Amino acid sequence: MNDHLETLDPAPLWRHFRTLCDTPRPSGEEAALVATLEAWADAQGLAHDRDAFGNLRIKKPASPGSEKAPGVILQGHLDMVAQTNAGTTHDFSRDPIRTYVDDGWLHADGTTLGADNGLGVAAALAVLEDKTLTHGPLEALFTLEEETSMGGALNLAEGWLEGKRLINLDSEERGEVYIGCAGGSDVVVEAQLPTSSANDDECGLRVALTGLKGGHSGMDIHQPLGNANRLLIRVLRALEPLGARLGGYAGGTLRNAIPREAFATLLLPADTVEAAVAKVNQLEQTLKRELGSADSGLQLTAAPARFEGDALNHDASAMLVATLHAAPCGVERMSADVPGVVETSNNLGVVSLEGGRFHLCALVRSLHDSAVDAMVDRFQALFGLMGARAKAEHGYPGWVPNPEGELLAAFKAQHQALLGRDAGVKVIHAGLECGIIGSKYPHLDMISFGPSIRGAHSPDERVELASVTEFWQMLTALLAATAR
Repeated sequence: MNDHLETLDPAPLWRHFRTLCDTPRPSGEEAALVATLEAWADAQGLAHDRDAFGNLRIKKPASPGSEKAPGVILQGHLDMVAQTNAGTTHDFSRDPIRTYVDDGWLHADGTTLGADNGLGVAAALAVLEDKTLTHGPLEALFTLEEETSMGGALNLAEGWLEGKRLINLDSEERGEVYIGCAGGSDVVVEAQLPTSSANDDECGLRVALTGLKGGHSGMDIHQPLGNANRLLIRVLRALEPLGARLGGYAGGTLRNAIPREAFATLLLPADTVEAAVAKVNQLEQTLKRELGSADSGLQLTAAPARFEGDALNHDASAMLVATLHAAPCGVERMSADVPGVVETSNNLGVVSLEGGRFHLCALVRSLHDSAVDAMVDRFQALFGLMGARAKAEHGYPGWVPNPEGELLAAFKAQHQALLGRDAGVKVIHAGLECGIIGSKYPHLDMISFGPSIRGAHSPDERVELASVTEFWQMLTALLAATAR
């Protein structure tokens, strides 16, 4: 599987990426990959160990003459987001990722590619393997469960790492280097809402909103993309005057991916079903016009459906739909200090309702930890009005930029010398692990960079092949420069 990857350049990096594609590694199921990498390290004669959480470290001595150089930590996460297109059958716990090249970009067949952060991991492994490179003492730190909870970084052992500098390999824009990132927190809302059985004159109606692009809930949050939960709740709100009440709902699968699909089952009077279908068809055209070319694949359908069990009563249904309709979603504020960068945002990632049991998981991000706290409090205040309990989980700090760092200066110099152009110095609206690691190892001088990846966290994920070659050249040149 994926043997064509070994024909790409740079060959060592792509060979390791093939191993990652062939080894299932959704968040929480990285054990097989960890075992594979430990066996590989043994074969290479490289020391390795794990901390109590299971994060893996592989060490490589400095190249001759560079033993006194500051130690460098190459850092990436082993897990990947597990998303498929509708109609694609794929078991992320067992099946390899099927890849193909099209017009200079590497894609996956109907699933996420795992370039986030597989290419960073592959680059670190290639550095560990290459005996011709010049570098100081190296540690490769491979963390777990980044995509679901930042669990690996949050539980990273203190006093374990030895290096003075850290290169995070989890950025996704060629020609840019990142020196700061947003912090964030999950907001989880739970409630048991009152229900009642179907009346004799009520019929079921299934409404489906599909075909959106989706994307990364941090880096793509400012793009004019549709959020399936936000849009379908708007549709449900428009159907309330027809007597509709909500029976079931399922929208989104990951709190850090902009939802591409959402589905609702309604009960409504039989004599309003035809009008409801007509309203949905009308709204489909309205939403298509609003989204335009940015998210042109939207499909909104409604059809009679059998519904068994109880639905929310009219008051509970109206209250829930109104509360979700009012919930923060998307960009809240742009940064006043870093032009063009989102400061605070929220993603309505996962929403479900079954048997009256309501669940919501949103992801709040901000460059200011205080703004994260304020957004969490807004959720608690809003959903508290309907008697629901909202709590913050898996919070993590932001990464405060250091524009005077020695590692950044070295990167900028190497970028200009190697590529003949200045690197863009950026702050990213996403949860890089640097913020968490930096809180445990405050002495670290850190930067983050990587190849060009588009559509991360969605089945449209792809990576530009030429940017991977450039990424490898920059990484090896930077390691040599810091070994002096």
